[in-house]
Amino acid sequence: MTTRFFTAPGKFYRGNLHTHSTRSDGALAPEEVCRRYQAEGYDFIALTDHFVGQFNYPLTDTSGCRSVGFTTIPGAELHTGSMENGNLWHLVAVGLPAGFKPPHAPYLKPAEGSEPASKLAQRARDAGAFVVIVHPHWSGVSEADALSITAAHAVEVYTHGCVVDNDRGEGFVTLEHLLNKGRRLNLVATDDAHFNTPDHFGGWVMVKAGENTPEALLEALKAGRFFSSTGPEIRDIRITERAVEIDCSSVVTLIVQGRGPATVTQHGNAMTTGRLSLHRIAKSPWIRITIIDRAGKRAWSNPIWVESFK
Repeated sequence: MTTRFFTAPGKFYRGNLHTHSTRSDGALAPEEVCRRYQAEGYDFIALTDHFVGQFNYPLTDTSGCRSVGFTTIPGAELHTGSMENGNLWHLVAVGLPAGFKPPHAPYLKPAEGSEPASKLAQRARDAGAFVVIVHPHWSGVSEADALSITAAHAVEVYTHGCVVDNDRGEGFVTLEHLLNKGRRLNLVATDDAHFNTPDHFGGWVMVKAGENTPEALLEALKAGRFFSSTGPEIRDIRITERAVEIDCSSVVTLIVQGRGPATVTQHGNAMTTGRLSLHRIAKSPWIRITIIDRAGKRAWSNPIWVESFK
């Protein structure tokens, strides 16, 4: 029996889930941030200003920036406590409701008496937010740190701002540590845009939803009906007990990864479809797919748990 993905009704909408404005430490006003993303062809963004007392705990209202073909999802970047390395926690909460109780986070540095990050993440999820562990390489998130956040929906595996500014923009190691412990998380690519460096329009999610509304997009994010990209498109994934079939935009490399070092890779020219055997990674409890185009741009599927298609 073949298991297919992206079969839900609707279409793909392109969006950025991690962005800042002058309501916190960004260089542009919220309206200009939204205008630029819309002009660049995005269907939606979540403006996620730093939710700390220094900026008056902003939940930036971008509802006035919505128009035909472009919407916004409320959100914030949450901070509390400290990680094993002593640095402040960073968590993005997309779909955070107005009136969410702030943590004790007066500044962008650890504060005594703040609640544990695990509790803050759970509060955000219980309030209806899509919760993401963000830029784990740049932050220095340890495996123990990551394991403590049981309420996360996803790990940010590509952060364009960190790639541009410090070459610490990937989070696959953190994600796979969690997957290997049985945590069923998805992955996102984002910008973390502040617009004071070329940190924008580099990483995004493509969300399959019935309509381009905050409610439909948030529901699809929580359900995992999306892929993440820096350029190419994943159009269909079909899985049997023996192989993965992928339809996509023109690429030169298709990869299936699983637990441990084993992978299956197919190279070619202008490939728009491929079939990769699962024999070498048959014992992995999960797989994920990477595609790479001629310019080196990549796209990634969410992790797929093997028992779901056996």
